[in-house]
Amino acid sequence: MNNENVILQKNQCYTVSIESWGSDGSGVCRIGGRAVFVSGAIPGERWEIKLVKVTASAVWARGMQLLEASPERREPPCPLYGKCGGCALLHLCYEAELAFKLERVNEALRRIGGTDFRIAEILGAEKTEGYRNKSILAVAQGADGPVAGFYRARSHDVIPAESCLLQSALSAAAAQAVLRWMRACDVRPYNEADGKGQVRHIFTRNAFRTGEAMACVVTARGFGSANTALLVDELRSACPELTSIVLCVNKTRGNTVLGGEFHTLWGSSTITEELCGLRFELSPRSFFQINPPQAEKLYARALEYASPDGAGTVLDLYCGTGTISLCLARGAKQVIGAEIVPEAVEDAWRNAERNGIRNVRFLCADASEAAAALAREGTQPDAVVVDPPRKGLSPDVIASIADMSPQRVVYVSCDPATLARDIGRFAAFGYFPTAGCAVDMFTHTAHVETVVLLSREDVCK
Repeated sequence: MNNENVILQKNQCYTVSIESWGSDGSGVCRIGGRAVFVSGAIPGERWEIKLVKVTASAVWARGMQLLEASPERREPPCPLYGKCGGCALLHLCYEAELAFKLERVNEALRRIGGTDFRIAEILGAEKTEGYRNKSILAVAQGADGPVAGFYRARSHDVIPAESCLLQSALSAAAAQAVLRWMRACDVRPYNEADGKGQVRHIFTRNAFRTGEAMACVVTARGFGSANTALLVDELRSACPELTSIVLCVNKTRGNTVLGGEFHTLWGSSTITEELCGLRFELSPRSFFQINPPQAEKLYARALEYASPDGAGTVLDLYCGTGTISLCLARGAKQVIGAEIVPEAVEDAWRNAERNGIRNVRFLCADASEAAAALAREGTQPDAVVVDPPRKGLSPDVIASIADMSPQRVVYVSCDPATLARDIGRFAAFGYFPTAGCAVDMFTHTAHVETVVLLSREDVCK
C-alpha cells in the first residue's frame, strides 16, 4: 500500500513493517512520512495495526495481529505484560534488550548531542529477575475487596498483581498479608477522588546483603491500637524475615507516596545494607540504588574515570546521602561531596563515620556555591562527578563546573536524552567525551544508566 500523503486519523488500520526503536521501547513504523509508535513491536516485524491516538507531535498505534515475528521475540513470562506500566521489554530476549539500550544511548548522542562519539559497551546483569530491592504497590478497591498492584500506564487505574518478576518474594508476601488484614478488620483503601478510606500504598525494602527487611504501610489516617497490633502480627507471621515495620501517615492529596509522619510499629526504624563493601543505614525515604550489583559496576567505572591513578581530588555534586562519594573515596586521595538538602548532608556525614572513611567531607551547597567555596580555600578538583536527576544539568551548573577547570568530568545519567544534550553544552567549554559505558540497571524496562568521561580539550590532545 502506498502511504504517501496519507492523512492519519484514529481507528485507521494499516499493514506495516517495523523499522526502528522508539526511546520507550516501542517499535516505530512510518506512515505518510510520520513516525508511528507501536507498543510491543520489534524492528524487522510486520504487523497489522490500528491507530489509537493521533496528535500534531506523535502517533500511537495498537498491534492487532503479528504477521511476521522477529527471531528476537520471546513469550512474555508474566500474565500482566502489556497491562501494568512496568516491563516494556519483557517480549524481547535479553541479548536484544541490551542491544536496544546501547542503541538508544548512541542514537541520543548522535541526534541530540551532535557528536560522533559512540559507546561500545553495555554491562549486562547476571540476575534479570527479582533484582529490585524496593517495591511500592498501590492499594485500591476491587470488585471483591481491596487489591494491591501497579498503575496502568499513564493512569491511576490499579492493575492487581499477586506477584512481580522484578520484585522480591517479600513484596508479594507483605502485600497479601496487608490485604488479608484489611478484609478481616474492614479497613478500606484510600480513595483519591473523595479522600475517604485509609490504606494508600504498601512499601517494602530488602537488604539482600545483610538479610534485613522493612515493610511500610502508607495510610491517610491511623487504624487504632487494636487494629494496628493485628497488622503487626499479620506481617510478622507472613514475613518472618522482617526486621522493621513502619507506618507512614500521609494526609496529603497528591502523588507523593512517602510523605507525612513515620511511626515505627515493630523492630528498627531503619535497615542496613552493603554496597561496594560499605554499610548504609536506610529509612523508608532514603535514596538507595534499586539494583546493588549493577550499581557496583557503575560506581567502579565512575571511579576508574574520575581517579585513574588513585591520587586525585574528586568533587561529587548531587552527592545525596554520600553513596557515590564514599565509594569514590576508596580510590581517590580526597572526595568532596556537595548537596543542597541539609538532611541528606547529615546522613552523608553519618555514613562516612559509620564506615570509618576519613578522606571525604561534605558541603551543604549547590554547584555554584561549592565552586566558590573551593576557590576561596584554594582547592581545585582534578575531577567532578555528577549524577543529576532525569532532567539533567542546568546551563549555569555546567558553567560552574567549567569554571573549576577540572581535567575530567564524569557524568552518570539515567536519561540518554538529557545526557546527550548536556554533552553538547559541555563541548562549548572545551570538554568532550573520551570514554563511556552503559549499564543495565533495570532489566526488562526501557531505562538505561550511562557513565561518560568528558576530558578537557587540552588534555585530549
